[in-house]
Parts: sequence; C-alpha cells; structure tokens
Amino acid sequence: MRSPKDFFTPLAVGAPTPITEVPARPSRMIHFFDPSNPKMAAKVPDMVGKVDVLLGNLEDAVKADKKEAARQGLVEIAKATDFGSDTQLWTRVNSLDSPWVLDDLITLVTEIGDKLDVVMVPKVQGPEDIHYIDRILAQLEARAGLKKPLLVHAILETARGVANVEAIAGASPRMQGISLGPADLAADRRMKTTRVGGGHPGYLVREDPTVGPDGPDYHGARAIHQQDLWHYTIARMVDACATHGIFPFYGPFGDIKDVVACEDQFRNAFLLGCVGAWSLHPVQIDIAKRVFSPAPEDVAHARRVKAAMGDGTGAVMLDGKMEDDASLKQCLVILELAERLSANDPELATLYADNTQEN
Repeated sequence: MRSPKDFFTPLAVGAPTPITEVPARPSRMIHFFDPSNPKMAAKVPDMVGKVDVLLGNLEDAVKADKKEAARQGLVEIAKATDFGSDTQLWTRVNSLDSPWVLDDLITLVTEIGDKLDVVMVPKVQGPEDIHYIDRILAQLEARAGLKKPLLVHAILETARGVANVEAIAGASPRMQGISLGPADLAADRRMKTTRVGGGHPGYLVREDPTVGPDGPDYHGARAIHQQDLWHYTIARMVDACATHGIFPFYGPFGDIKDVVACEDQFRNAFLLGCVGAWSLHPVQIDIAKRVFSPAPEDVAHARRVKAAMGDGTGAVMLDGKMEDDASLKQCLVILELAERLSANDPELATLYADNTQEN
C-alpha cells in the first residue's frame, strides 16, 4: 500500500509534481472528432473557442486499419492549432487490452504532451488500470520534459468498473473525472437494450387500475411513465467523484435526431450533479451548452438567497419559502458554476449580470 505522504510525489524521476486539486475548467461538452477523417479534422480550428473540450478519438469509432492514421492525424492537428485558454484538447486512447494503446501514449505524450490536457481511458475496471496509466504517463512526461502533469479521465463501461468506482475515483492525483459509457456497460451487464444512452419504453411504471362498481379495471387505459435506466449508475458515479474532488460526466446519447430526448437525458445528469456530457454531433453542442449552464432565473434566485442569508446561519423567508443554511449551500453551487462559466463566455456573463440587475 502506498503511503498517503507519498501520494503527491512524482512516479518517475524528472516527471512534473502531481497536482493537489483538479482545475475547475468549463467542460459542458466533450466534443468527439475522428482525427483520421479529413472533413472532421478540417473543422477543428473553427471549433476552438466554441466548445469547452475537443477530444481526438482513437478508440471504438476508429476502424482497426485507421488507428495509426487517427493517431498521426491528432498529432498534426495539435501541432497546427492554437487552442487558446477557452478550449481544452483531450484524447481517448485505445483500451488497455488493445495492441495500440502503448503507441498511443508514447506518441501523444512525447510529441504533443504540451498541448494535451486530459487522457481519457476506456473500459476502466479498477484502480489498477489507473495505477498503470499513472506510472507510464510519469515516465513519458519525464522523457518529454513536460512541466505540468497530464490528467486522466476514466470511462465506466463495465460492471466491475461500476463496482470499483470509488476506488477508481481516488486512484491517482491525475484523476480529472469519470464518464458513463452506457452502451458497453449495457452489454457487460447483459441489459436488454440496444440503445446508446437514454431511456427505454419497456422500462416503466404503470398507474394502478381505475376502480369501478365491479372492482379494478385491469384492462382499461392506464398511464405509464418511462424510467431512467442509468439513474443508479450516474448517482453512484457522482457520489464517488464528489468524494474525491473530481468531476462526473454523462457520456454519449446515440440518437442524434432525437434532440428532445437528448436534452432530457443531459438535464437529468445535470440535476444529479454531472458537469457535462459528450457531444457526438454539432447539434448536441448547443444542447450541452444550454443544459449544463445554470438558468438565469436560478442564478438570480441564488444571489437573492445569498444576500438574504447574511452570515449563512439561521433561516429566512423568501417568496413564501423557507431558506436556511442547506439552501445557501445549494445556491453557492449554482453561483460558483455561473461565475466560472461567465469568465469564459461573454454571452452568459451578460445574461447573468442583466438578470441580477433586474432582480
């Protein structure tokens, strides 16, 4: 067992010192692109400043005969693009049991490690996977002479990964966050759905039958309510991330055309505590931006509660509702997020400021 006092020492001679707190940068959408696709690659420079995270994907969506092209394409894109301070560059490397991941790490860290912010690791089974990545990244950082450590983002895509989510979240100072990977997780759990995220019409609750003179009408019309297949997993992931000071994310929503259901799923994740979601198509970027930014009326209300609470103790009545120290803590979460997003988004800054002045 590693001693806690050694947790924040470099794992390789010459590697940068591990961080003690994960930077809270806006990450409302992690927008995936295939670096081996010339059309997608050509769009990357124009997306800088418009999305919080651009992720060069090297894993599942890239065919085996395109793996090397995707890797080299990401290197070329990173070298040619100025991502500024508002857009992060991430990559999803191939799974740890693949023949490509080692070359992914060696090439990317040594050639564009100064441009990368986060390495996303798929199909993480337990803390041992993070320990493996932790050590290799330290060695490669030392080789490349990097001054800041790369961060690691895990994807929950297996039942064992979910069972070990708390240990994964706390496995390394590099841990930036965790995303839900619903499709692979569904297959690993043997769930009976072929959807990529979202609900399922067969997973429902039904209202009780109406009762007439002859008793319950079991065959009459009864309202049904579709349930969320991912509620338990997301909530557990959020708790694990909050415990260890890292960030939870919803993953992909596969039905690109169903923007209504996509927004619903993103909002469920936001309300449960997630800070962002993946976007697989440009249409999902605006959805994520809208959902994972607090509503102006919520920001205005949070400011009113903060002002009314004074020193934060006791309780006050505001608009006929009791607000106390627990209410204030909830409001401070909203205000902190609004302040962070406003620093990089002039449109939101104006929206939140105008709303405050009106109230």
